[in-house]
Amino acid sequence: MSKKPKKLSKKQKDFTAPIFKILSKEPSKSFNYKQIAAALELNDTKSRNEIIRDLKILKSQDKIHETDRGKYQIISKSEYYEGVIDMTSRKTGYFICDELEDDVFIPFINLNHALDGDKVRAYIYNRRSSRRPEAEVLEILERAKTEFVGVIDIQKNFAFVTTANTKMYTDIFIPKNKINGAQHGDVVLVSMEDWPKKADSPFGTVIKILGKPGEHNTEIHAILAEYGLPYDFPIEVETYAKKIDTSITESEIANRRDMRNVLTFTIDPKDAKDFDDALSFQVLENGNYEIGVHIADVSYYVKEGTILDDEAYSRATSVYLVDRVVPMLPEVLSNFACSLRPHEEKYTFSAVFQLNQKAEVVDSWFGRTVIYSDQRFAYEEAQYIIESNTKNNNSAEEKLLLDDTNKKSLSKSSKTKSDIIPAAISLTGKEYKVPQSIVDATLKLDELAKILRRKRMAHGAISFDKVEVKFHLNQEAEPTGVYFKVSKDANHLIEEFMLLANRKVAEFIGKQKKTFVYRIHDEPNEDKLMNLQTVIKKFGYSINFKSKESISNSLNNLLEEVQGKKEQNLVDTLAIRTMSKAVYSTENIGHYGLAFDYYSHFTSPIRRYPDVMAHRLLQHYLDGGKSVYEDDYEEKCRHSSDMENLAAQAERDSIKYMQVKYMQDHKDEEFLGVISGVTEWGIYVEIIDNKCEGMCRIREIKDDYYTFDEKQYALVGEVSKNILQLGDEVFVKVKNADLVKKQLDFWYLRKNE
Repeated sequence: MSKKPKKLSKKQKDFTAPIFKILSKEPSKSFNYKQIAAALELNDTKSRNEIIRDLKILKSQDKIHETDRGKYQIISKSEYYEGVIDMTSRKTGYFICDELEDDVFIPFINLNHALDGDKVRAYIYNRRSSRRPEAEVLEILERAKTEFVGVIDIQKNFAFVTTANTKMYTDIFIPKNKINGAQHGDVVLVSMEDWPKKADSPFGTVIKILGKPGEHNTEIHAILAEYGLPYDFPIEVETYAKKIDTSITESEIANRRDMRNVLTFTIDPKDAKDFDDALSFQVLENGNYEIGVHIADVSYYVKEGTILDDEAYSRATSVYLVDRVVPMLPEVLSNFACSLRPHEEKYTFSAVFQLNQKAEVVDSWFGRTVIYSDQRFAYEEAQYIIESNTKNNNSAEEKLLLDDTNKKSLSKSSKTKSDIIPAAISLTGKEYKVPQSIVDATLKLDELAKILRRKRMAHGAISFDKVEVKFHLNQEAEPTGVYFKVSKDANHLIEEFMLLANRKVAEFIGKQKKTFVYRIHDEPNEDKLMNLQTVIKKFGYSINFKSKESISNSLNNLLEEVQGKKEQNLVDTLAIRTMSKAVYSTENIGHYGLAFDYYSHFTSPIRRYPDVMAHRLLQHYLDGGKSVYEDDYEEKCRHSSDMENLAAQAERDSIKYMQVKYMQDHKDEEFLGVISGVTEWGIYVEIIDNKCEGMCRIREIKDDYYTFDEKQYALVGEVSKNILQLGDEVFVKVKNADLVKKQLDFWYLRKNE
């Protein structure tokens, strides 16, 4: 039995942690006390004696062993793991590792210069003062990022940059000769170059001046820079793109299926500039319908191995900020050559289906085509056609209740189809007439899409029609109003046929057992589902955990029941958080949320690189090519998933920024909101009218002294016993709107009784 090590006196230094780090970095090597002292830059006798003492302590703890007299080596145990750091806003972190069941807490003193997202090697141990395991970072294997956005504070002989990111616990020291023209108070992009062992802050260099805090363009460019997303294309890429021959030639048409004479049209958002997809429609002699899903043939123009392809792969996705789009491809391609614009011939890659009256696919064809778009619709225009014609068609049950006279008048009116788009909805701002063939096609496609959707839901798909926040912007990109985008029949029409194409293309390759790019979605995390259950019980809802199907059904019922209610956005958000994140992979596990065994992304190659890969692979296999090397594509899938995640974070930040900007002009108004989060430091409130979310700090709620009740997940008044919990309606007022931090603080006024 080893002796218990003696406690150190206050004058003695504890070198166990640094010794342990030195040995752990080279686990196959033995060290004596002189080598360790040299590595620690210590040469006094007192320190050397303390190192000898601490080596014996580590040996007694079975962390190291003596390989030869006075030489020590680390004992390799399963306590050493590789993983990723997830920082909190309180200078502590968690170590996340696939091999460990739970995330492990890391106190600040054990971070050893690791930052949020860094890949590290860590040691897991139990502290004597606490029962929970803790981790210590031994080595930083890979920095998640080395460039940071912040505001520069210039002193006489140096400067430092402070970021608005709450997970970044340190400022960055900038030597005077590396300020590079920045002025005090500028928002800058800095590169972190070094972090000496004994330094409190890392050293960096200013690499870009973004502007003054609070200015619109400064903050938008800061969002992009924060996530390492580019804004402009390199000149050589723009030049290359402009030299591409974008003409439609007879020789290339001869290599494709010519579908220019088939009725074809697009349905997109009214402000869209790039049109990825078009639908063609014709009735066949056998009574079935031939529906073509035509996708811009980006891979025809963007060839592998070119600087254009390298740039597209690097970006991997277009980024949709509130006031602008940062495209994956240069404008000459994204908005012109590849875009399926009305009354223009275009090269496309198509999935052509034959559907019967029950919306069953009886035949499929995949290949390169040439099309001519007869019409461009905005969603609002297509929706008007669907709604105005649906109103004229009574249900079979209603018809049975009508007398003969009414039946005659109904039969006349039901033949009348609304084909006039009013000026208020029209893209041109003028009233116009839609050809009857397009009206008929739209209505039949809507009918078939509804059948496809019903089947999908019955099969276990989950319907997330979350409300999207949009802004009315003036010419200076200032928000003048907020509105919500809700999916309607026209959106669902396009969605269902895009889903059909994505599914069938993936199925076509997947059943051949060849390498392909899949869009996969794992089953939801059960712990997160249990947390959701706890929250929704407060509103009278529940999830049935009996089976995979019962979970899907109860989630769908939940999302349907909350429609239009005060808790809708809260429940929608929490339900989405229970879901695993959909990613790209060559390993197909199916798509849980859509209830598909095979699924890919094929329909948006102008804005997503995985779709370009899917096109190339599909053509390769149609040409009889052998299965490609999986590892190469898995790496590309990982990169695409990572870039998609960064783009989504940038998009969310731009919405938060615009919400804060909007609320700056409404500081004197009272707003009714819903409590969307409860913590020990206060409540988060989401305003019902505009979905802006802010914090009411617990110490500033004046009508009582409140404490956080962990069991109820609520704040409870000490005297009144008043409870503030998720879903409660409260009145608030703007206290502070911080554009740089993209953060709103509210004054709590009162509960809505």
